[in-house]
Amino acid sequence: MTKALFILTSTSEFPADGGPAAGRKTGYYIDEMAAPWAALTDAGVDITFASIKGGEAPIDPNSMEDDGDNPEPVQRVLGDPDVMAQLKATLPVDSIDPTSFDLIFLPGGHGTMFDFRQTPALADVIGKAWDNGAVVGAVCHGPSGLIEARDASGDPIVKGRKVSGFTDSEEDAAGLTDSVPYLLEQELRAKGALFEKGDDFTSHAVRDGRLVTGQNPTSSEAVAKLLVAALEARSADRAA
Repeated sequence: MTKALFILTSTSEFPADGGPAAGRKTGYYIDEMAAPWAALTDAGVDITFASIKGGEAPIDPNSMEDDGDNPEPVQRVLGDPDVMAQLKATLPVDSIDPTSFDLIFLPGGHGTMFDFRQTPALADVIGKAWDNGAVVGAVCHGPSGLIEARDASGDPIVKGRKVSGFTDSEEDAAGLTDSVPYLLEQELRAKGALFEKGDDFTSHAVRDGRLVTGQNPTSSEAVAKLLVAALEARSADRAA
């Protein structure tokens, strides 16, 4: 069975030095996790959940609507007791064997800006999975986990590849430029990524071989489709 690993943030609020947003609740955006989860589950992929620290991964309350008003994939997650139990008992990222998975996926949410790039174990998991031929995907702020990930030659895995993610202008429009530790678009470009983007807060997803990324929460469905396509292409290549 094809196996995927979803890695979530463990940060539940902006830190005390987080500028104007200090103390604001955050976490992972549930729709950015749920849309890919639904698409991959429907494609027969077995999904494991991890987070930076392990244990319960915090959902950003800003990504939740009243019960029944969420997008269909989110309602599926919320209504699945097995998945909800897994999300409350995620594996710590430093316990992961990256060679065990065919796909690594990083949902976003502002929490990722405070622990994805800052966690060497995450960069190690992504780099080793990439070298092992896995599909690697991320959406919105999730690509923050790609910044320090390197392949076996020491190059950033985003170098020379088409990548998207939450843009500098979107961060400014959200009023959080002074509350995040760095700007995602800027840092991905600095690592040599060929950064692509659409209009602010519109769907934009890009696939460059085994690397799939999306710009913002609106891009989650498009990212999900590209992840499935990347896995299918990977399987076809291996069967050839």
